[in-house]
Parts: sequence; C-alpha cells; structure tokens
Amino acid sequence: MALARLERLPPDSGPFGSPVPPRCRDRPCAVGVDEAGRGPVLGPMVYAICYCPLEELETLEKLGVADSKTLSEAERERRFALLEAAGDVVGWALHVLPPQHISACMQRRVKYNLNELSHDTAMGLIQFAMDSGVQVAELLVDTVGPAEPYAAKLRQRFPGPTVTVCPRADSAYPVVSAASICAKVARDHALKHWVFEEDLDTIDRDYGSGYPNDPKTKEWLRRNLDPVFGFPQLVRFSWGTAREADEDPEGDPSAPPSLLSYFARSPPQGPPRRPPHRFFQERKLRPLDDL
Repeated sequence: MALARLERLPPDSGPFGSPVPPRCRDRPCAVGVDEAGRGPVLGPMVYAICYCPLEELETLEKLGVADSKTLSEAERERRFALLEAAGDVVGWALHVLPPQHISACMQRRVKYNLNELSHDTAMGLIQFAMDSGVQVAELLVDTVGPAEPYAAKLRQRFPGPTVTVCPRADSAYPVVSAASICAKVARDHALKHWVFEEDLDTIDRDYGSGYPNDPKTKEWLRRNLDPVFGFPQLVRFSWGTAREADEDPEGDPSAPPSLLSYFARSPPQGPPRRPPHRFFQERKLRPLDDL
C-alpha cells in the first residue's frame, strides 16, 4: 500500500503522491483539494489532492467516491484501493503536517493562523502537481475560511486554471470527494501507526477520536502529560484543550507531580502519585527535600 510510506516519514517531509498517469501529462485535468484533521488536538493534519483528465470525471463517480465523513473506515479504505487501482487515469498527492509543526506555526511571533497554513499547504500541493507534469485546467477546492478571498488568492497564484472554491465541495464534486477520502485514509493510517519519538514504554493508544470534546481524548491528555517534558509530540500543544490540561493538572490524586514538587521541603502529603518519568528513574534522580 502506498500509504505505508507514512510509517517512516520524517516530520514535515513535504508532499508525496502516486505516479502521475501518462494521460494527465497531456490532457487537461481537474484537481480536487481537501483536508482531514483540521480540528483534532491529536495527530497530523493531512492535505490531499486528487486529479484526473476532465473526460474521466465520470470514472470517479462510478468508483462511488463520496465525502469521507459519510463513509465508515472500511468503506474509505475500499474506495481508496479503487482509486489506486484506477491509477492509469487517477492520481493523488498528500502533504502531512505533523502536530508540532502546526503548533509551532500557531505560536509564531508574527501571526500565522491555521487558515493561512491551510491555504499555503493546498497551494503547495497544487504546485507540486504542476511541477510533476499534471496539466491542471480546473481547480475545485473545499473552502477554509471565506470562499471568495481564498478563490482570489488561488487565481492570483494560478492564473491559468478555472477556480471553484465553496463549502462542502467534498459533497458536490467527485474529484474533491476523492481528495477527501485520500486525506482521511492517510490521517487514520498515520495515527494508527504513529511512532512516539519519546520512546515511552508505558504510553497507550486509547486516545479516542482525538477531538477536543471527546472525553476519552481529554483523559488520554491528562494521563500522558509529564510535568517536566509536557506532552508527546502527537499532541498539538497550542490547542486550548492541551493548554487547559497543562495549566490545571492539580486536584487529581493520580496526576503527576509538578516541577515545584521536586524542591519540596517536606514529603508530599495525601494519596501516592504515579511514579516519576523514566528519565528520572534511570538517572536515579529524586526530589530534593532540603537545600
């Protein structure tokens, strides 16, 4: 499976995609653009494009593509396999934005918000397709933010193709539906096979949907917040849910000790807390009771 590459991608490795079908190099093509994972506090955001010659748009409809949000995981996987099998006329490309990159952009001194990041990533993928030889004649884009300013930005950057930007384009245009499926399947795959660079032996993957309002996600954040090292890199630390967990770990007997507790003048009272991070155990570091 082409998405196996996601298991060994370095952070923010840039766009990659399927081989470009020969017919897409000499026939005018429609390109659909969509994303998955814009809102979650966990995991990457994935932007995807899907493209095919204009006369082959009917082929996408026959494959049964639809807005990925209306499909089960199994159905998304099946339809993505059909898109790959139609590789003589259909191509796709992805850009996986890791959580730490998203948070770093949000925390820049010069404001760079999620809409701007989304627009730039989408335009980068379109440019990637053009540089790969795809003859882009029509751009169909699921909007992020107000549609008209976004469309104007695309027309300025890409004056040749016709541009359509609208809400729910993933339901209205099959080529955008196909991009939606590619993005969602890729994000699911990245989450399922996430490699924790922190080498945490005790970490679990029972993190729910990853969305801020999911109780299971909130509980996972609480369990995996280290008072010194913070969250694993799976977490978008700039999201409000993560900040709240970071700023208010007290009041929970099972919560890890705060950094200040390592300089306590007397042993902490109350129920025992969970063991210190492995970093401290391996180096035989203990709280300092007296200076």
